Amino acid sequence: MKLGALLEATKIAVPDGAAAVDVRQIAYDSRKTKEAALFVAIPGFHRDGHVFAEEAVARGAVAVVAEHAIDVRVPVAIVPDARAALADIAAEFFDHPTRKLKLAAVTGTDGKTTTVHLVSDVLEASGAKTGFATTVDFKVADHEWKNDTRQSTQEAVEVQEFFAELLVAGGTWGVLEATSHALALRKLRGTEVDVAVFTNLTPEHLDFHGTLQKYLEAKGELFAILNSSTDKGVPKTAVLNGDDSHWRYLADRAEGVKVLTYGVEALCDVQGAILSSDASGSRIKITASGQSVELALPLVGRFNVHNALAAAAAGLAAGATLQHAREALSRARAVRGRMERVESGQPFSVIVDYAHTPESLDKVLSLLRPLTKGKLIVVFGSAGERDRAKRPALAEVAAKHADFFVITQEDPRLEEPAKILEEIERGAIGAGKRKGTDYAVIDDRREAVSEAIRRAAPEDTVVLAGKGHEESIIVGEEKRPYDEASAAREALKVLGFGT
Repeated sequence: MKLGALLEATKIAVPDGAAAVDVRQIAYDSRKTKEAALFVAIPGFHRDGHVFAEEAVARGAVAVVAEHAIDVRVPVAIVPDARAALADIAAEFFDHPTRKLKLAAVTGTDGKTTTVHLVSDVLEASGAKTGFATTVDFKVADHEWKNDTRQSTQEAVEVQEFFAELLVAGGTWGVLEATSHALALRKLRGTEVDVAVFTNLTPEHLDFHGTLQKYLEAKGELFAILNSSTDKGVPKTAVLNGDDSHWRYLADRAEGVKVLTYGVEALCDVQGAILSSDASGSRIKITASGQSVELALPLVGRFNVHNALAAAAAGLAAGATLQHAREALSRARAVRGRMERVESGQPFSVIVDYAHTPESLDKVLSLLRPLTKGKLIVVFGSAGERDRAKRPALAEVAAKHADFFVITQEDPRLEEPAKILEEIERGAIGAGKRKGTDYAVIDDRREAVSEAIRRAAPEDTVVLAGKGHEESIIVGEEKRPYDEASAAREALKVLGFGT
């Protein structure tokens, strides 16, 4: 595009004499800047993009968008908010793909990734061609690949480029995991949503948002986006968990669009009933608009019943039927790192799960405790530079459910690792647990996993919580390769299993 046309369309003043400059890339990371790029300088949490504008120009940037004047040899456009400008520019550069593509977006504390997968499955059962972007993976039509970026929701440039690619691949529906960080940082500005789904809300990311109310308000931004999106022939719908009290606030944010509730306890538009459940999943009944279906959901736990109901409701909002939902949910598969079983022929269970909040860990351990005949052994940690208040609370949850637990690292980042372990351990001490008898503290995560597995006996369950699908541990600013399931297999191999 010509720089003048791009900036004029996004209501940014064009620098003198710069209108005819050709732009072939939108960049916000100087290291990834290419020839003919427009570099947007974003003030970050650890680094300020303005400092790297000169490097971006050296790599080929032909213009810069910044929040203040910069001494570089290319035109500079000044904006009040670089993040908002990046989102607007990205949407324009990729020709607003979500104006043409129908889009469902899922937000909430827990269950987002699984729900995105299930929504995609229900839509495909109804004949749609889908693509999705989640914490774990991406899908464009028939092609799937891992998300190794460690970002649940990408930056605005990647979001718009992803949906542009899905359109080219013949996609008719996109499904997006929408985090509170992404919404607060305006990464989804310029994205048009047809169906907005809310899973639940429990305290998390309070280090970033400050209060639970601010966290809820960030989630609410998705429903404000839904409200302002253009009509694409599908009734704009807010799909809300009626069993979570926060749904009413979000319904108010979605004023003017259709609201569809789902739940088990509350009386909802899409009503779920759990007929039976065991270690293989649940048999459920779903009722909506006077019609009902029964199915065996092959995902374990009550929380997965809620995820399935959310997907059924989103499907109905998008034009699918209950029969389509039944067909898709009956063959649902667990997402990598979500209640993932590691099988090497051992006589005890090893489960990898992403649970990293006190609430999500409590759900997982509450589910597995009655299903475990032997001991319940848990490995967990808490990320650095994240909500410190949850650290002792995680240990309190482990102390409540587990026979033995190992406190270890998750992603210490730039924090002192020993300090993180000490703050988690306070919860164990406060719960009356004794180090060496009831729990261990092991800094190295591989060693922690090995110790937990070494202690396991027949009919025990070992839960490796917090890392899930992730393939690295961040120490300082370095991403060190690490895969929880592989670490478990290595530990089992040492014991003679899976050889």
